[in-house]
Amino acid sequence: MTSVSGGRQRLAQQVIDKLRAQIEAGHLRIGDQLPTEPQLEATYGVSRTVVREAIADLRAAGLVKPMQGKGVFVAEATARPGLMLTPVEIRSIPETLELLEFRMAAEGEAAAIAAYRRTAGQEAAIAAANRKMATLIEQGLPTVEADYEFHLAVAIATNNRFYVDVLRHFGARTIPRGQFPTLPEANDRTYLEKVHAEHAEILAGIADQDPERARQAMRAHMMASQRRYRFLAEQQQ
Repeated sequence: MTSVSGGRQRLAQQVIDKLRAQIEAGHLRIGDQLPTEPQLEATYGVSRTVVREAIADLRAAGLVKPMQGKGVFVAEATARPGLMLTPVEIRSIPETLELLEFRMAAEGEAAAIAAYRRTAGQEAAIAAANRKMATLIEQGLPTVEADYEFHLAVAIATNNRFYVDVLRHFGARTIPRGQFPTLPEANDRTYLEKVHAEHAEILAGIADQDPERARQAMRAHMMASQRRYRFLAEQQQ
């Protein structure tokens, strides 16, 4: 069974790959404006939601930048985050990708289990963690701990101590952007609001007691993170 969120992520990846190929081949040059959202929808046969997710990820990777009231433009190479990483951050990329791969399997199932096993109090704790993150985004404050609290609350809602043990073993370093403080996206409101929206979809699946929706929402969340850090890995080659 293919979920809506999982299918959307795959379509977004296809749009990302095609636009990135145009940028790297020079068909879209630095300073060039990307086609409008309706034009991209028509060109690639996807929804506006897919287009916006693709643009958000390209922006997080530093390949494009929006200009208020004008559109989205190809960014200068010197502004791209992959070129700003410290040596420690560069060494962290392979481990980050491996951890995301592991988390996709473990936390995807944790979300599914939480959907049918969580108590009302545990669901409330997940929702509270998500509200806390929204408040911190609004205030422009760090969100890594709140992000971790959300994932830990989902693990606790499985009522299986091994899921909890795994999350507590890794601690807040399970949240990738905490390991890459020089990346602009670590404090970028648009990016953080996208992460929060992904969390909201996971919460919705758990609240509705829909294991497959919760599983696929968590997997889509991890897939989106994998895309961002694969960008960084490729920029170091």
